[in-house]
Order: sequence, then C-alpha cells, then structure tokens
Amino acid sequence: MARSPLILVALICLIPIVCHSFSPESPTSRRILVLVDDLAIKSSHSLYFKSLSSGGYDLDFKLADDPKISLQRYGQYLYDGLVLFCPTVDHFGGSIDQASILDFVDSGHDLIIVADVQSSDLIREIATECGADFDEDPAAMVIDHINYANPENEGDHTMIASDNFVKSDVILGSAKIEAPVLFQGIGHSLNPANSLVFKVLSASPAAYSANPKAKLSNPPALSGSDISLVSVMQARNNARILICGSLSMFSNRLFRSEVQKARDSTRLEKSGNEQFLNEISKWVFHERGHLKAVNVRHHKSGEEDEPAVYRINDDLEYSVEIYEWTGTSWEPYVADDVQVQFFMMSPYVLKTLSSDGKGLYSTTFKVPDVYGVFQFKVEYEKLGYTTLSLSKQIPVRPFRHNEYERFITAAYPYYGAAFSMMAGFFLFSFLHLYNK
Repeated sequence: MARSPLILVALICLIPIVCHSFSPESPTSRRILVLVDDLAIKSSHSLYFKSLSSGGYDLDFKLADDPKISLQRYGQYLYDGLVLFCPTVDHFGGSIDQASILDFVDSGHDLIIVADVQSSDLIREIATECGADFDEDPAAMVIDHINYANPENEGDHTMIASDNFVKSDVILGSAKIEAPVLFQGIGHSLNPANSLVFKVLSASPAAYSANPKAKLSNPPALSGSDISLVSVMQARNNARILICGSLSMFSNRLFRSEVQKARDSTRLEKSGNEQFLNEISKWVFHERGHLKAVNVRHHKSGEEDEPAVYRINDDLEYSVEIYEWTGTSWEPYVADDVQVQFFMMSPYVLKTLSSDGKGLYSTTFKVPDVYGVFQFKVEYEKLGYTTLSLSKQIPVRPFRHNEYERFITAAYPYYGAAFSMMAGFFLFSFLHLYNK
C-alpha cells in the first residue's frame, strides 16, 4: 500500500510527456497517430512508415474503428499529427469523429488524409472541409491514355505517371525529383473559395476522372489539369494538411516499382514516389518552411530605448529577427521581400526590410505628418512558409506649442507683408501729418 502514492506521483509526472504537443520552440510534429483499415497496411507500406520513424517520429498504429482510440485526454492532445490511412472507414471508434478531427487541426496540429476508390462519405466530408472535393462517383479513377505508366501493361490506363510538381523548393526540397510519380486512385478538385489549399501534384491535360469499367456516356466531371492528385493546405493557424487520392501511392510496391511513361523510351529503375512523399511529409510535419519572428524593436534614430510615443516627422528605426526551423535547429531566414507597414486605417508608410544575412531585418523611415494611433505591421505570406503576423501599436502626437521653430521659412512672405504694411502705415502717417 505504501507504494501506491509513489506510483501515483510517477504517473502524474509522466502526464506532460504523454501530452507533448506542438511547441513554438520545437515545432516539428513528433508523436503521430496512424489510423488504418487493416493492420496489414503497416507492413505493405512499411517503407513510408520507416522513413517517418527514422526522422524521429513516434508512430502509434490503431485500427480506425478501435473503440479505445482518442486524440486527447484530460483536455490535452496526445498526438502532434494524425495520419488517416483508412479510406473505407464509415465511422471512427472511441471519441474520434469528424468534428474532433477538425478541432484537432484548429488546435494547430497536422493531418494527412489518404482516400482511394470506394472511399467512404466520412473521409470525403473531412477532405471537403479542408478544401478538396473528390469525384462524386465512388468507382471513378483518374485515367490518362497519354501519360499512363509502363506501356507494356496496357490495361485501363489508370496507373499514371505524373511529374507536374509544384515549383517550390521549400515544399518538395531542393533536390530535383527526377522520376515521375506513380498514381492509381481517385482525383479531386480544389474549392475555388478556399485560397489556402493548392496542388502539389497535378494530372496532365489529357487526364479525366471516370469509372474505368463503365462506358463514358457524358463528359467527365473532372478533367485535365483541374484534377489534383495530391494537394496540401496550410491553415491560418499554420496547421498543415496533406490530401491524396491513392493509398497505393504510399505502398512498398510503388516505391520500388520501375517507371516508364507511355511514348517515352526512358525507363527508370525506381519511381519518384518515395522521394516525393518523404519530402512532402517533412513539410507537412514542419521540418521545413516554419518561420518565427523574435526581438521586434523600434526606436528613434540615434537612440536605443523604445519610446512610449512618437512625434510627427521623427526619424525612427524598426527591426525584427526571423528564423526558419530546419528540423533540428533554428537558422537565419534570408529573403528580400519582407515588408513593414506603418498603419492607421490604411498604410501611411510601406517599406521593404533589408537583411544582414543573419536573420536581422531592419529599415528606417520618417513618421508621417499625421497624428493618431498607428501600428507597426508585418504580414508575411509566402508559398510553403508559415504566415508571420506581427503588430505593435504606438501613438503619434503633433508638435507642442513650444516645439515649433521660432520663424517658419514657409511664412517669410507673410512676415514680409506684415512688416511692409507697418512701414507703409508709418510712412503714410508721416507724410500726411507733416506735408503742407
């Protein structure tokens, strides 16, 4: 019995470790829940999971309908990321449902959604909430009679080879993906009202979405480059989501498969699936493209202390340090497109910050000749990077009565007019009084 209090204390001490979550100082997702339809996926897709594990991620595999699964306990999230490899699940077990998954993302956590042919309405609805609409026909697949893979296997041309990647090194890494990516599954379109979701792998102009086992009697709902094979979304809270329409795309079979595009004599020994998915997973789990801003400062030129108020026409200096997370450490972020606004209802000053190459961005400008309550604002949005939104409020006052110059240069004509009027008055009076 004496050992019971010790065990209780030990368990309480372990709660912060179990409830480890996204940290601004170490933003990489580390503990990931993987929900699967069948535990056999753990072995059939082992190469992908092995790449995550070797990157330091702690994977927890559960059946999607396990009655004991939960994303949080005692108000704390148990995981940093969620991977849905369960395209056919009709309902989740435990306390997980569509609303809890969306709350998980709203709390700043990352999500991978993998659909496939015959995907359930539940998976489709989650994807729709994230800005992706899968083909309504449950049996539809992406078909391409021009860019299908491995021409010796004619078939129905649903195994396509695509190399229409997004042009972004921060999302797909600096190393070029030489081989096409093999894809066999369902395509989706992006909601035009959602500006946060974008394609990272697109179908060719010759592709279309239809049931390969049925005769096509009407124009397909999705066709050409409008079909997205893999998309990502970065929410306003910087949570990241990957949406894919092919579970086999992550499989060992396609990772190791040879690839040759139809009408292309070049045959590559290995597809680009492994490189593509490993690189994009690094981005989804914040190993790349995660920015932070620190040491936001402003002061009058020639001074060091931050004032409580500025005066119109003061010369001031503004600076901020920006760093990028590389997966293991914070490194200086170098760019030439970071801007600061001096804002009151609308920007009175818009200046591009200059970088010293070590993460420090700074500029100088003159306070406008308008008084009121202003804000220093930095709104930095760049494809693949987390959004920086900085705001600092400062009042601006006019000159006091004793701070104006004794003689204002612009008023010299008025001074001259006044003194000439006085001189003329005395001259007229003198002539009038003493002229006989």
